[in-house]
Amino acid sequence: MHDKTLNGLADALATRQVSSVELTRHFLDRIKRFDPQLNSFITVTEAQALEQAAAADTARAAGKAGRLTGVPIAHKDIFCTTGVKTSCGSKMLDNFIAPYNATVVEKMNSAGLVMLGKTNMDEFAMGSSNESSFYGPVKNPWNTAYVPGGSSGGSAAAVAARLAPAATGTDTGGSIRQPASLSGITGLKPTYGRVSRWGMIAFASSLDQAGPMAQTAEDAALLLNVMAGFDERDSTSTNIEVPDYTATLNNSLEGLRIGLPKEFFGAGLDAGVEKCVQDAIREYEKLGAKIVEISLPNTHLSIPAYYVIAPAEASSNLSRFDGVRFGYRCKSPDNLEDLYKRSRGEGFGDEVKRRILIGTYALSAGYYDAYYLKAQKVRRLIKNDFDAAFAKVDVIMGPTAPHAGFKLGEKAANPVSMYLSDIYTISVNMAGLPGLSLPAGRADGLPVGLQIIGNYFDEARLLNVAHRYQQVTDWHTQLPAAFA
Repeated sequence: MHDKTLNGLADALATRQVSSVELTRHFLDRIKRFDPQLNSFITVTEAQALEQAAAADTARAAGKAGRLTGVPIAHKDIFCTTGVKTSCGSKMLDNFIAPYNATVVEKMNSAGLVMLGKTNMDEFAMGSSNESSFYGPVKNPWNTAYVPGGSSGGSAAAVAARLAPAATGTDTGGSIRQPASLSGITGLKPTYGRVSRWGMIAFASSLDQAGPMAQTAEDAALLLNVMAGFDERDSTSTNIEVPDYTATLNNSLEGLRIGLPKEFFGAGLDAGVEKCVQDAIREYEKLGAKIVEISLPNTHLSIPAYYVIAPAEASSNLSRFDGVRFGYRCKSPDNLEDLYKRSRGEGFGDEVKRRILIGTYALSAGYYDAYYLKAQKVRRLIKNDFDAAFAKVDVIMGPTAPHAGFKLGEKAANPVSMYLSDIYTISVNMAGLPGLSLPAGRADGLPVGLQIIGNYFDEARLLNVAHRYQQVTDWHTQLPAAFA
């Protein structure tokens, strides 16, 4: 059953080929068997999962089931889950049991999905390799000597190895799309505000966005149908009607205008990755699409601007973790100042500390105008580039990452090299646009992702464009041999 897509599993449940309890046990058994090799889960909620599965079977028997009732799923450990540890991959929250569900979790529960557990992640979603987790690095199922990407690396690895048919992720600068690319799955970052952030532990509030990670675009569409929508508890949530994202999956691509930014195909792009992307673009031409060369001239500014804005917002958001109210507290503090200093010093890892320091500096008196305000102005220029491009094209395509996966530890001593892994994804978050990565080949035996960027709230078109490609290719169906 693990070789079926989310949609295929929904069909199997609807036709009584399998029960939710049987299906859930199957995936729990795969987690027990294979996850020691990957470290993709922080918490496995076996008892709760079987309880939810039994309830799903009862609902199906009573004729009260929805399309996804009884299908198992995993949640990135950044989403609060009632009665279950929500660690954010950090020692700081190793003892935190959330007293409520995030809106995304609420919606999944209401749809009858079964939670298998909480997946590993870079600490507080800060990273591109899933090596900064307090619980140890996650490994890539295609080659366990390599990283799966980050920060949603646990979700990506679990889906790629079919330990879960789908999972949730979050994307602040590429943390759904980049691990989707490196792990060979489909990952969608929706438009900022399309999916509620309530109950999702904040890293950078103007950039964070939740989204689905699955085998196929069709599966992502099914999940987005559940996840999307207005939430009055989230001040950044947008009150725009949610379409049925599966309704237009099979629309023709005849006449689709695909923009290829020249900045995405220059120095720094691995030759093997470029070949996969160009091969994919040729498939789109066969499907009737037209190629238009465009320019996004401020792309090169996206990383320096991002690494001012995101750390500044992180500095503010993470100030709440002080050892007083919840989370890690140092032992035997001498006074309140010692409590603050040692709790934060002992509770946060190196990458989180680095970003807090950068952000605090950028926001400090005398430097705010020179750094944070300037970065926000650059952000507007990046948005303007996309606005101009979408006046000429329907979607933008290019590589998701400049390379396939890299070895564990390869970039650990060079943060700037690690940050450059997100060169093609960060500008999408800076502009608040939707972006999707789908498998488009392999380079040196490792998966390569094609990125598709859409205009605001045009997720339906992205999913349609991705789905039509997946109908004529089989990269998304391939499973790492060790996990077959």
